[in-house]
Amino acid sequence: RFQACLYFASVFQAMSCGIHYLASVFMAVTPNFVCGIPGNVSSALFYNSSESSIEDIWTLWTSTENYIVVQLENGEIWELNQCSRSKREVGLNLTYEYKGNKSLFPCSDGFLYDDTKWKSTVVTQWDLVCDREWLAKLIQPTFMLGVLIGAVIFGDIADRLGRQRVIWFTSAGQFVFGVTVAFTFDYYSFVIVRFLLAMVSSGYLVVAFVYVTEFVGIKARTWASMHVHAFFAVGIMIVALVGFLVRTWWIYQIFLSIATLPFVLCCWMLPETPFWLLSEERYEDAQKVINIMARWNKVSTPCKVSGPCSIQQDDLVTGRRDDNDTSSMKKHTILDLFCNWHIARRTITVWLIWFTGSLGYYVFSLSSVSLGGNEYLNLFLIGAVELPCYVIACIGMDKLGRRNTLIPFLILSALICVLIMFIPQDFNVLIILANMAGKFSIGVAFGLIYLYTAELYPTIVRSLAVGSGSMMCRVGSVVAPFCVYLRSVWIFLPLLLVGIMALLSGILTIMLPETLGKPLTNTLEEATEMGRNKKSCSGKTPPAYSGAAFEKIEMFGQDTASTEK
Repeated sequence: RFQACLYFASVFQAMSCGIHYLASVFMAVTPNFVCGIPGNVSSALFYNSSESSIEDIWTLWTSTENYIVVQLENGEIWELNQCSRSKREVGLNLTYEYKGNKSLFPCSDGFLYDDTKWKSTVVTQWDLVCDREWLAKLIQPTFMLGVLIGAVIFGDIADRLGRQRVIWFTSAGQFVFGVTVAFTFDYYSFVIVRFLLAMVSSGYLVVAFVYVTEFVGIKARTWASMHVHAFFAVGIMIVALVGFLVRTWWIYQIFLSIATLPFVLCCWMLPETPFWLLSEERYEDAQKVINIMARWNKVSTPCKVSGPCSIQQDDLVTGRRDDNDTSSMKKHTILDLFCNWHIARRTITVWLIWFTGSLGYYVFSLSSVSLGGNEYLNLFLIGAVELPCYVIACIGMDKLGRRNTLIPFLILSALICVLIMFIPQDFNVLIILANMAGKFSIGVAFGLIYLYTAELYPTIVRSLAVGSGSMMCRVGSVVAPFCVYLRSVWIFLPLLLVGIMALLSGILTIMLPETLGKPLTNTLEEATEMGRNKKSCSGKTPPAYSGAAFEKIEMFGQDTASTEK
């Protein structure tokens, strides 16, 4: 009961991470626009349609190459393009086609925007179009850069100061910075505050993952850790709902930020994890937490701290028997992930899967609003399809194995990317369903790679392996927005890139060993042998070793080897 309450309280706030990660899909929308004009409009013309105002023209707008002809009250006739405007030298009649002389002018009077869908976005607020369009395209990549840095910083702080304090700070930070974003006065302050928001959001997701895995029992740990991401997906669904209801960007941002306010008000009640307290030798505090857990769970004879402490001390004594091994464990670097050809090939493949999973995840999510049809429904469905994919991932890992689940879903996602290219653009429903299938398949692969990575490497470099893979994941999230922008070059180019990466990852995964039911390795030699001779590692897992070792690894290793979107 105690663990369940802590789990659902902690993962509830994970929704805010999904909210802020994808908030820009509606907040930074670029609506239809044309150059502003130096006067009041008396009539407007778009092809054969004549209207009294430009606002009535937007429903007829079909392409960025279109232009609008307007006549001002002083009789001047102007042609308004998106990034330029021209004044007709001789114009007695208001006609759409004109072959006479024109004077070209820049858009010095600002821009006129289509506000039928969105009353205000950050693009319309600060005119992030034409020669300033690149500023709008930097909004999501700079946020993802903050995600990368925040995960590193707060992961380290959580090891030093404890999980509880970081959860307090990052939860409050998400609320404070989230609301502050709505009141920024210019583009640069907006990007800076969003960068800080990304850091605390990423920090919370990393530390919350560690927090719940240190409280949840080992039998439920795989399911519990996987479904932290399910609440992240719920946050994406909330973005779609709020975006549909609120069409002014700063009000939209405030509503998104207060969605998880209840957790901010009660997060101070969360206790520190006993594992961290024991690692800091705060045995009395750890015992207090254990006693509280016992009362909540109605356990009459709670665990005594002296038990695990004595085991820990015995392990330290045993470890001192071989000074050479102890010193070598302290000297391992990321170069050890390339110590021989078999481990190097394994590392390259694992890094590629991490990168591809993150790239595909965000390409499908960010591009969902450009699929046609109702963009709000599209994003909602893209988020909703994640919920069953983590269930499938858990079942597949336990029944089929890690590799045998990963390979078909990576290759399936590649095939779906190719299939989408052959669907006619008029078939909006079919395109949306195919994108949902692609997000589902890449989500399964993305969900299980963390545990698979931890099992592929020996104890001495396990944290390095998962930590480096997680960094590649974040690099993929930084690259993903730029990949989505390639739609302007060719509409299918982002999908083509994701498909190639997924197919390559799936093929390379065939060479990885299966780890289901096998004992965790301790040395690089054992890990190498697992890849060379699969039969020698296929025996039954010694119960004492696999259970105790895995428990110990997750106790003291997962804080530095945590997954993060």
